[in-house]
Amino acid sequence: MSDVRFLLTGDTSISVEFGNEINIEINAKIRAFNIALEQSGIPGIVETVPTYRSLMVHYDPGVILYDDLVKAMKGLLGSLDKIQIPPSSVLEVPVLYGGEAGPDLDFVAEHAGKTAEEVIKIHTSTEYLIYMLGFTPGFTYLGGMDESIATPRLKQPRVKIPAGSVGIAGSQTGVYPIDSPGGWQLIGQTPVRMYDPNRAEPILPKAGEYIKFYPITKAEFDEIAAQEAAGTYTYKRHPRGEATT
Repeated sequence: MSDVRFLLTGDTSISVEFGNEINIEINAKIRAFNIALEQSGIPGIVETVPTYRSLMVHYDPGVILYDDLVKAMKGLLGSLDKIQIPPSSVLEVPVLYGGEAGPDLDFVAEHAGKTAEEVIKIHTSTEYLIYMLGFTPGFTYLGGMDESIATPRLKQPRVKIPAGSVGIAGSQTGVYPIDSPGGWQLIGQTPVRMYDPNRAEPILPKAGEYIKFYPITKAEFDEIAAQEAAGTYTYKRHPRGEATT
């Protein structure tokens, strides 16, 4: 893998770049390399953070120096095709589309030359790969959205977007896990908490798994929101290839 680049990104981190585009093949290499690092026993690695096209490796220079770490990581590249990547799970995310929950749904539909119902059907017909998390805790950067509903960002970003809002920006879609500013077109909202600091695992989605959105009614939204508030909601995951909700 002579095209892999090792870039110094600070006193304690290295970015290992596997390409310059968003695609599943590059993502698979990143996941395989991350597994290889975990299995390697290389000392001094503190944390790894996957992104669209690279893996950020944080390390302790008191344990291992930059040159030694790069040499050790380069030695892993030739064995990546032997790494068994675990099957991905699918996180099911219920969404209330349109209305106050999705104020930009009609604009997205108009821009795409479709009805709101057609946009919802297209948006819920795909299993979206979670390439990376970022921006805010648990914000999902998803791949695989149908280009037919791609819509430009807002010209004027909103100062505050409610947690759980599901949006579209260009050919990407994702979920805002907390109240925050943002410029994505909002088409719906999920009552599921993608980030909860009081939960055993605060961040619900995981890089490398998939998200499958499905539509719900206002009554279902309120019921799930109440269960979330009470801590009784059961998050739904299933292996890829099995039937969804």
